[in-house]
Amino acid sequence: MKGEHGYDGYDRLVKFLQASSLRKSVNHVNEELNNEYSPVYIGPQDGLKAADKITALPGEPKGVNFDQYSGYVTVDPKAGRSLFYYFAESQNSSTKPLVLWLNGGPGASSFGIGAMTELGPFQVSKGGKTLWENPCAWNNGKNSYFSPAGVGFSYSNTSSDYITGDTKTAADSYTILVNWLERFPEYKTRDFFITGESYAGRYVPQLAQLILHNNKITNQTVINLKGIAESSITDIETQNWATYDYYRTHALISDEIHQGIVSSCNFSSADACQTYKSQAHSAKGHVDDNDIYAPLCSSSSNTPPSINDYDPCSDNYVYTYLNTPAVQKSLHANTTRIPGPWKNYNGYIGHNWDDETDTVLPVIKELTSSGVSVWLYSGDIDSVCFVTTTRYALNKLRLSVKTPWYAWYTQGEVDGYAVEYENLTFVIVRGAGHLVPSYQPARALTLFSSFLVGKLPPSN
Repeated sequence: MKGEHGYDGYDRLVKFLQASSLRKSVNHVNEELNNEYSPVYIGPQDGLKAADKITALPGEPKGVNFDQYSGYVTVDPKAGRSLFYYFAESQNSSTKPLVLWLNGGPGASSFGIGAMTELGPFQVSKGGKTLWENPCAWNNGKNSYFSPAGVGFSYSNTSSDYITGDTKTAADSYTILVNWLERFPEYKTRDFFITGESYAGRYVPQLAQLILHNNKITNQTVINLKGIAESSITDIETQNWATYDYYRTHALISDEIHQGIVSSCNFSSADACQTYKSQAHSAKGHVDDNDIYAPLCSSSSNTPPSINDYDPCSDNYVYTYLNTPAVQKSLHANTTRIPGPWKNYNGYIGHNWDDETDTVLPVIKELTSSGVSVWLYSGDIDSVCFVTTTRYALNKLRLSVKTPWYAWYTQGEVDGYAVEYENLTFVIVRGAGHLVPSYQPARALTLFSSFLVGKLPPSN
């Protein structure tokens, strides 16, 4: 049975760690932990960094002047569980922070979606054979991407690992980080930031919480966490209300349907409002939930770009590219020859997620109280993780306002809106859908750059 917030296994891990001497190193703690709950397995890393270095990606543009690495990090040798990572260094820097990006789903590939369609150094051209340089890439901080077992190129030799959840994902994420830092020891003391979107609204704060707890328990800064930024904040109750308020205020459903939901539904418990909810989704029609104003990807070669030039078929190009044998070889990926093609989303993982937290608001509160910088951001035309959801959830936190709501700008255009609370900043990106860096790359880069230096987006 899950604990109050779905953390029964996590709580057992923390209690076990607390019973250990506070001055023990991660390696010593690892010797005493049961592997089922231990996030601190450390394997030999000698020579693996050099082996992981990418010579060149097929079809990459000429003149690439930064290093790339990719490969596997073992997180559980007994289960045969290894997670794939991709790492893009920034140019000419020995001091820039280390940034981790996580996509959600659960079951969505951080590399295929995050790196290859959103914020990585390259994106895939139409046809899936060549890459073009992303001028708004986020690797001006040093960026790493990875996904849970069963997602993307990550895998396990133990089938039960594909029925997973929040707790194991947090533990595995911590384990790969500790091992990755042994492989890349020059980054051990760098400032570390976690970023992500969608269901990563659980992954990101839960991993941050585990980092803080383990730093405290081992009495050392194993990972130098400074801040998190994510595009959603998970709270099921407010998410349910926010969904239909967003539909109404964005002219997707009628006032009558909305009123029926308001008068008939009680989202804090099971209720009999399914008819109205079905009517709402039917009334909305077949629109792209990631961007309610975007065209759908069509088999026609004349599929138009969205209003912000995002190609709705970009996932198809990535699928073709990452299933090319030469590409997989260059990435040191799919070395075990997993049956079936690489996919950007594993539905089996998502449908069999067995440890789902109803709310991460207590975790967010803990992070802000501990001094970790927390940034939440939303695209205003995203109907997957609604801007209304984040606003309603923030109201539950009852944080005091430091800088009231204001419009932020670049080049004279309103790029969005922001409000600063105590140790928490909320930013809306104007004209952005669910994949904020894809729909509004320049605005997303301004947001990211502001987050890393701890300054609000520019007000003029």
